[in-house]
Amino acid sequence: MENANYEEVLRRRQERRRLERKRRKRKVMMMYVLMLSVVLIAGVSAFAFWKNRLNHEHDPEKVFSDTQLGTDEPQDAVTAVNPVPETSVEDLENQSHSDEQNPDSQDDTNSANQQNHPDNQEVSGNIFQRFIIWIRGLFGQENAASSNSSDKENADSVDFTKADAASPSFETDSLENPSETLPEGGEETQAIQVPDMNTPEGRLANLLFLAERLALGYDYDKAIELLQTSEEFSASPEVLQAIETYEIAKASLVEYDIKKITHVFFHSLVMDNARAFDGDDDSKGYNQVMTTSNEFLKILEEMYSRGYVLVRLHDMAHEETDENGNVRMVKGKIMLPEGKKAFVMSQDDVCYYPYMSDDGFAKRIIVGEDGKPTCVMEQEDGTEITGSFDLIPLLEDFIQLHPDFSYRGARAVIAFTGYEGILGYRTAASYQEKNPNYEADRQQAALVAQCLRDNGWELASHSWGHRYLGQIEYDKFVTDTDKWEAEVESLIGPTDIILFPFGDDIGDWHGYASDNDRFNYLYSVGFRYFCNVDSKDYWVQLGDTYLRQGRRNLDGFRMWKDIEAGQEGRTEDRKLDDLFRAEDIFDPARPTPVEWE
Repeated sequence: MENANYEEVLRRRQERRRLERKRRKRKVMMMYVLMLSVVLIAGVSAFAFWKNRLNHEHDPEKVFSDTQLGTDEPQDAVTAVNPVPETSVEDLENQSHSDEQNPDSQDDTNSANQQNHPDNQEVSGNIFQRFIIWIRGLFGQENAASSNSSDKENADSVDFTKADAASPSFETDSLENPSETLPEGGEETQAIQVPDMNTPEGRLANLLFLAERLALGYDYDKAIELLQTSEEFSASPEVLQAIETYEIAKASLVEYDIKKITHVFFHSLVMDNARAFDGDDDSKGYNQVMTTSNEFLKILEEMYSRGYVLVRLHDMAHEETDENGNVRMVKGKIMLPEGKKAFVMSQDDVCYYPYMSDDGFAKRIIVGEDGKPTCVMEQEDGTEITGSFDLIPLLEDFIQLHPDFSYRGARAVIAFTGYEGILGYRTAASYQEKNPNYEADRQQAALVAQCLRDNGWELASHSWGHRYLGQIEYDKFVTDTDKWEAEVESLIGPTDIILFPFGDDIGDWHGYASDNDRFNYLYSVGFRYFCNVDSKDYWVQLGDTYLRQGRRNLDGFRMWKDIEAGQEGRTEDRKLDDLFRAEDIFDPARPTPVEWE
């Protein structure tokens, strides 16, 4: 998005999801109205044909005279009244908002009709033309009655030249080629107005767009700095006005209490319910600890509507060196509009284990053509498709639509084990002999990991072997940590976040003590952020040298427990109501009840 050169794209992406819901309703209404229109047109046409035959019984061969039609050739009744072009439902959808772009189109149409029929007060054909124009106006279409000469048939044409850029049927996901044109529909076809970077106007529009993108993510300082440091436009009225607007918005921000930041987490998202919940040995596990893609998208929508804003763990606290040279963890300063609520998101086990094959999950993460991470998924017939098939690209898509859902470009924390490799690549040392693509997989995994970092994602350890790090013997604890560093951190780069498998922390709720050997060892290899699992709304502990936070699982089991508590009147046992109502999110495709085993 940052490379886009025109401001209008931002509005489109913010509005597209809302318009998509409207489009579905409009499509149903459109089909019914079209069916009614056909019936009405046929009925009125038949009546007009009958009436004109009565009026012209003295000359039955000239039911619609050449004078009335303005043509040299006699035509059949329906064609003469309104020769409608063959326009599909998809074409109508593509033009669903064109009247908003061109409010004068109706006047132009009436003017054209008047030119075609100087004596139009008594002409049946013009009545039907206006009727069709009115029907199409319900769906935002533009119609124009064309009149070329006396030797050509009178016909209506649909004008596609000014389609609304906000229409959900006009895709704007790829901005690599912003000069794409709308579908042709006549002699005149207008391209999207893209600022010409060779002109001052174009460069100014691009500058304002980039600043607005920063401001939508609450980074008003960078937005203002970008505008003020422009040698060409820093004194322009538009830039000064934008700076003033951002200064006012910045002044209204309030500091958010990091002790009240909740942290939600997911595992791999179920993309194909039928394959995941097919009754095999893994189905119950998926039903317990996984979230379906439909549920995930509903959760995003609901949390967004409730004012939640995604932040990084590193926004909550960071290390600083004091005047004595001591490194301390200090509280971050998160500034948000009043009423907004900060939260952290993470995803565990982004490894796509072999046992998940053929069960309706993504297969691996790759770098997409747009430079952002996306997924490869294997279909039932063995073919592979690329798209938004897990949390990473789905969250990215949502933030592109709603940039104010992310604080200064924040994304989720992505955690890896190591025993089967990472990101869907078999990079574990145990695969060195049996994976013929071992080195290539390691290189590709490293590229994807860097892509994630470059796009704002935080990377974390989930231990090498998905072990109970607070319970296993100390020497096994050390071995697991060392193997993660050798086989995973060597690919993804230095990492200071650890998400404990099973939520099994290395200490109780008290702060980590100086004699805690496991904490000391993890700290010595670079970990500073430690996350367990906790069902409370939020649990945050800021120590002198670390940040500790509890995480909440948003999976099938937790949602089902909320639903059960609601059915039994145990409101105190509902754990998710501050985020969403589980009844509104729970996927009906899930087997029930969801029981823990």
